[in-house]
Amino acid sequence: MTTTTDILFISHGGGPMPLLGDPDHHEMVERLTEIAGKLRTPSAILVISAHWEESVPTITSGANPALIYDYYGFPLESYQIEYPCPGEPALARQVHQALEQAGISARLDGQRGFDHGLFVPLKLMYPKADIPCVQLSLVNSLDAFTHLAIGRALQALEVDDLLVIGSGFSFHNMHAFFAANTPDILARNQAFEDWLEETCSNVQIKESERAERLAHWDRAPYARFCHPREEHLLPIHVCYGLAGKPSETHIAARILGKTSGMFYWRVGS
Repeated sequence: MTTTTDILFISHGGGPMPLLGDPDHHEMVERLTEIAGKLRTPSAILVISAHWEESVPTITSGANPALIYDYYGFPLESYQIEYPCPGEPALARQVHQALEQAGISARLDGQRGFDHGLFVPLKLMYPKADIPCVQLSLVNSLDAFTHLAIGRALQALEVDDLLVIGSGFSFHNMHAFFAANTPDILARNQAFEDWLEETCSNVQIKESERAERLAHWDRAPYARFCHPREEHLLPIHVCYGLAGKPSETHIAARILGKTSGMFYWRVGS
């Protein structure tokens, strides 16, 4: 990769709650705002969202995608949020080509809009909505190896000052979010977060071992408690597959009463 790319895995919170002044998202809002202030202004943003799964990796290719309010039971204002950022069809075609050249069947979708895995965090980070965006789906097999391979395929992209965001959540047990924060629950949460930070950030770990740990993430301490279903974790596999090296920065935030993590990589020169 000869161009410069910023790569960021974020824990994006619960639905539209970060935009509604919810106190349990205060740290998340602060962290995302701080991160955006430190990054170079991207030329375009590619988001891998936990909220979109397809049989093959699918890429939004429309010029002006609408918003998808893919959440339920929130106040009326939640369905009036606007984030009129443009799409970037040329980037979408590059992503499609990179995947296909790596032997990964992929599809362009000119009709799909942006879900809240994109517009909620980006409204906090880049409120002007003036940076073109493309969204990439997960694969509904939820296979870790597949998502690592998708990330590696994206190394072929040649877009300078691209920002790639894996929009998920390092802890995503819906029942536990609304249960009492017992010492046992907090210990399980912290054990997995410690494993994830060690796995993604420890410079002493060889890359082959790091990839192996992520591929078999369900062997981590309390992995299936923290992720009964792994769709909110898999965006980090795409991020690491693209970066291929330890994360430079780990950012912790308390979200909905649980310890959550975010990771940053910079690649290229």
